[in-house]
Amino acid sequence: MIPDANHQLLERELSADDPWRLDSSSFEQERYAQMLRMSRCNGGVACALEVGCGAGAFTGMLAPLCARLTVVDVMPQAIERARRRTRKWSHITWVTSDIQRFWTTERFDLIVVAEVLYYLKDIVEMHAAIRNLVSILAPNGALIFGSDATCQRWGHAAGAETVIALFNESLSEVERLHCHTESVNEDCLIVRFRKPGHSSEQSNVGH
Repeated sequence: MIPDANHQLLERELSADDPWRLDSSSFEQERYAQMLRMSRCNGGVACALEVGCGAGAFTGMLAPLCARLTVVDVMPQAIERARRRTRKWSHITWVTSDIQRFWTTERFDLIVVAEVLYYLKDIVEMHAAIRNLVSILAPNGALIFGSDATCQRWGHAAGAETVIALFNESLSEVERLHCHTESVNEDCLIVRFRKPGHSSEQSNVGH
């Protein structure tokens, strides 16, 4: 569950015209481009899940790649804002839920979870969320994780490397990118994981 202070922070940020400068920042556009590239690595996507849609900037980019897209966000304001932005797409299912409680019998070929998990209150909740995500990822499915590389400086419970280590307990890390500029606020790790299945994929981890 997101702590009250973080919940209130998200409400304030979502009230802005361009929260987190997702549309106006060249850094954010490059981050999205890399996440989209990783999302295409397994070929066509029948069923995808986006965890945390923010204002819908990435949702609109991801939707054309998928036959079906489920979007989960704990903030009703985020769901409504992203829904308006992507209203031309009819194959998106919207769910207001925190990721620890979200459940479906569907198994996803692709899961994208970016700039979300550090809002949880502690490592225990992060671990629970990760176990849930792994359980609904299809065998050989891809999970794209993105996070501010040094988010602990903002008072969050764990940094990106800790969360990546938790994912690596169940998934295979295939690729890692470090996107950054001279600004301390533009520093992001993006990692592609694969869930073990019937086929093998050579690791290509780089920085």
